[in-house]
Amino acid sequence: MKANKPRVYLYTAGACLVLAAALLLYYFASGLLRGDSVQYIYIDGDDTQDSVFAKVSPMARRHSFSGFCTLARHTGYAENIRTGRYAIYPGESAVAVLRKLKNGAQSPVNLTIPEARTMERLAALLSRKLMLDSATIASALTDSAFCAGLGYDTTTIPAMFIPNTYNIYWDTGIDKLAGRMAKEHAAFWNGKRLKQAEAMGLTPIEVATMASIIDEETANNAEKPMIAGMYLNRLKAGMPLQADPTIKFALRNFGLRRIYHKQLSVNSPYNTYKNVGLPPGPIKIASIAAIDAVLNHVDHDYLYMCAKEDFSGTHNFAKTYQEHLQNAARYSAALNKRGIK
Repeated sequence: MKANKPRVYLYTAGACLVLAAALLLYYFASGLLRGDSVQYIYIDGDDTQDSVFAKVSPMARRHSFSGFCTLARHTGYAENIRTGRYAIYPGESAVAVLRKLKNGAQSPVNLTIPEARTMERLAALLSRKLMLDSATIASALTDSAFCAGLGYDTTTIPAMFIPNTYNIYWDTGIDKLAGRMAKEHAAFWNGKRLKQAEAMGLTPIEVATMASIIDEETANNAEKPMIAGMYLNRLKAGMPLQADPTIKFALRNFGLRRIYHKQLSVNSPYNTYKNVGLPPGPIKIASIAAIDAVLNHVDHDYLYMCAKEDFSGTHNFAKTYQEHLQNAARYSAALNKRGIK
């Protein structure tokens, strides 16, 4: 019997080791998530260890969550909380998830820069995808010193944004966000586009300003080079652009479907009926299609345009004012027929 005791002890120790290993695997090495789809945790600057636990809990399996909390408490996570958007994948263990959070190994978001009409609207849309709140973004984009640091002013800053989708970290600050947009702007205005603008006697900001007006004139990309050619003809002739979208911008009434004569007298530098040349800056974030339409405009002799009476979103072009009046009369009659005020 005595000879068997060491063997019993050995078996018992082995069983304990197996049990300990099983428990470690069960609590710390098995998958943290309940489901089979990727989940995301958003950790901001106000989060504490307990609030992070509260965010993880609904998506975690109970035993794995216990392991996650135990590891966090015993490895100093409370003193090493890092903001960000973190992806948790099916099968990823509590150990792996905690390591990711502590190392700040976050997953970027796809941030789409929209063709927003105002910086306030842009701020509101960006804040939905970033940790930044809309007030912080809007305040920066309407601050003269901040804009000057980027090479713009508060009227030209919309020209910095190129509407596209970018990979960016959710917790990116306003300075890094602006710096990234400035870098993307520089990449967009490569040698070819810059040379095209210079050949036209325009700066990138002026191109974006004209493009923003064209965007508001039509959604038909095929017609945009024609409209660009017309506005360029007006600029060369020293004529006012007389662009209705600039009146809407000046009035801050983007829902207007019809511009009346009394509205053309609004006192604003954006009123292209009263002021010759381009307005001080873009009236929206210009689309890439409109920017390229200006750079690749159609050369023609048209000086006037009026929306077509069929409401197709395209325009009738005219070389003479008399011909333009005829086009305008047809469009006005169509508006009256539809009861559009």
